[in-house]
Amino acid sequence: MTTPQKPFHTVYFSHGGGPLPILGDPGHFAMVEFMSALAPQLIQPEAIIVVSAHWEEKQPTLLGAENPPMFYDYYGFPEAAYRIRYPAPGSPELAARAREILSEEGIQAAINPTRGFDHGLFIPLSLMYPQADIPAIQLSLIRGLDPEQHLRLGEALRSLDDGKVLFIGSGFSFHNAQAFSWSSEAAPDPANDAFQDWLIHTCAKQTDYALIRQALLNWEKAPSARYCHPREEHLMPLLVCAGLAGKSGAVIFDDAILGKRGIALGWE
Repeated sequence: MTTPQKPFHTVYFSHGGGPLPILGDPGHFAMVEFMSALAPQLIQPEAIIVVSAHWEEKQPTLLGAENPPMFYDYYGFPEAAYRIRYPAPGSPELAARAREILSEEGIQAAINPTRGFDHGLFIPLSLMYPQADIPAIQLSLIRGLDPEQHLRLGEALRSLDDGKVLFIGSGFSFHNAQAFSWSSEAAPDPANDAFQDWLIHTCAKQTDYALIRQALLNWEKAPSARYCHPREEHLMPLLVCAGLAGKSGAVIFDDAILGKRGIALGWE
């Protein structure tokens, strides 16, 4: 784990399989250990915005509920998975401010006042901020999953980055459900390694944002891209974070989750 010179204000991480990280699944031990120790590396936020891989809308949409309910967007898990609670307050004010900023940048956004927290938010934040006392909102992806739109979405939110809001891209740097190991065993996977190494080179080794941006626009040309992301909804939160940061980041996690290598990145 990297110790930053300054705290990170933006992070992208792999949030694991459904509720399994907080149900004691052994395939998530490394991830749980990482997330449980992550908060001291971050700014001390007054609010949190989570871009979740599990929400797509026609236009970018912000969660505007005062007290968001739970949205259990998974099925087939033990009863305990449906008793999870994360009673953090929402922030209609922050949602309205973000929508205004996006509008000023030519991006029309909406606010959903009733949707609840999905597991892209409540699983990682339960580990990072178990007190659930920091206001949190979600920002949706845009249907069609166009890379340019998601990079632009992050770039448009830069003026919201005032050092008081923590931005989280909650996805998974490897998301091929057919290839996960549902045991705790991790087998060598050169194809996955090739894509994770490409992500690290692109987002943490490359220093010119114009080159980072171009590479992410063309992510499908990366080694094993479609093996790692048959559908790219779990990658798009990374593009929002990269656009927001506008510079290279640091690798803060590189380990196995569900038997496959996943990474996390942070930006100061």
